[in-house]
Amino acid sequence: MTTAPEILGTLHNLKTVAVAELDAVKDADGIEAWRIAYLGRKEGRITMIMKGMAALDSDSKRTVGAMANDVKALLESQLEARIEEMKSAQFTHASQEGRLDVTLPGRRPALGRLHPITQTLREITNAFGTMGFQIVEGPEVETDHYNFEMLNIPKDHPARDMFDTLWLDHTNADGEQDMLLRTHTSPMQARVMENTKPPVRVVVPGRVYRYEATDATHEWHFAQVEGLAVDEGITFANLKGTLYEFARLVFGPERRVRFRCDFFPFVEPGVDMSIDCFNCDGAGNVKGSDDMCRICRGSGWIEIMGAGMVHPRVLEMSNIDPSVYTGFAFGVGVERIAMLKHGIDDIRYFYGNDARFLRQF
Repeated sequence: MTTAPEILGTLHNLKTVAVAELDAVKDADGIEAWRIAYLGRKEGRITMIMKGMAALDSDSKRTVGAMANDVKALLESQLEARIEEMKSAQFTHASQEGRLDVTLPGRRPALGRLHPITQTLREITNAFGTMGFQIVEGPEVETDHYNFEMLNIPKDHPARDMFDTLWLDHTNADGEQDMLLRTHTSPMQARVMENTKPPVRVVVPGRVYRYEATDATHEWHFAQVEGLAVDEGITFANLKGTLYEFARLVFGPERRVRFRCDFFPFVEPGVDMSIDCFNCDGAGNVKGSDDMCRICRGSGWIEIMGAGMVHPRVLEMSNIDPSVYTGFAFGVGVERIAMLKHGIDDIRYFYGNDARFLRQF
């Protein structure tokens, strides 16, 4: 049977060992394990000692009980102090990690950049700006009157089939749809000529919309730059000279240019202007293989714009006398210019929002 002196000695040793172990604890799991080992209600060491006091006489119980309660109170106070100490240490460490060191060099904020189409659009307008063209802008939501009729494309004209139009839910007094997302920036031809007395030299940049399927060279929305010059004595030679100069400024003197006859209802005669394909060997095959180039579709050329002399009927509808004034107009696709300049083989990359692609520009 355990005597009172033996229990007192055990309590004394337990106090010393428990405090030393508590000082060595480094984390919350260790704190909990220590608490259960020494102060647990079922099998804690203090609890087990108190259970062993049942065989002692009354005087010994009072002596041993008093010391056991003192040791228990001491360990509980030491436990609370250790918990607070660890909390304080964690707070200090977190504060030091988040502390601002004013001696460190500053971090440069991430800077945005212009989208490659915006960059190309500015380069195109700057090129024509050096030749005396002014920049004007127009509405993206247009009327049938300006988008088609003022450009010599009446309602029964077969040329309307060239434009896959996005019509808006709006009708005129006759119950006909008369509002649309513009299919080209050419409506500003009529708007400018209605309000400006020749000479006129303008370029019109902007977004246009077509209801059509997308592929490597077509998007349902794209950027376009319309150009217009009206004055006395303007000839087709002026048109070719202007566009050759544009190609020289944007692509460099080594790029080849081709003009071919084409039809556009608002010009007569009309041409398309093409530049030699960057993706093939000139014969329509991808460089280094026998596969047909999907960019130029085997032709060796990529059309970048339509152009021509302003149709006399368009001048008349804008109250400009075609017997006195002549002019030329052109429309260039900005995305195709960007594809040529940067060797990009799919127009859809521009609007895929892939930051890895956009960071290259």
